Amino acid sequence: MKDKFKKNTILIVEDEIDLRGLLKTKLTSEHFEVFEADNGKTGLEAALRQHPDIILLDIVMPVMDGLSMLRELRQDEWGKTVKVIVLSNLNEAEKVSESLEKNIYNYLIKSDWEPDDIVKLIKKNLGIH
Repeated sequence: MKDKFKKNTILIVEDEIDLRGLLKTKLTSEHFEVFEADNGKTGLEAALRQHPDIILLDIVMPVMDGLSMLRELRQDEWGKTVKVIVLSNLNEAEKVSESLEKNIYNYLIKSDWEPDDIVKLIKKNLGIH
């Protein structure tokens, strides 16, 4: 349980600069501490170093894609249980299925969600009312 003075932390792993910035601005305004990465490799490094409360993870990214990052993350003792929400433009059944097998909490198609909806989902996953 977090102490009441410590902010909940979010790691956004997203290569689209505009979307990453929009999410960071929205989450920061909601009093989250936000870390960013623009590909799966730097995202994995940040996750293992920062131990965020939840990770927003894109699938299609340069250097290391989101599913590769997720596979490696789940091999780490801490990473086995961290909450992950996948944000993707892909709605292919195979990608959704592979993500779900990696113990993600939600798989969201980017075009179907607004930033406010994502904040509500994060709060729900973290038990914040």
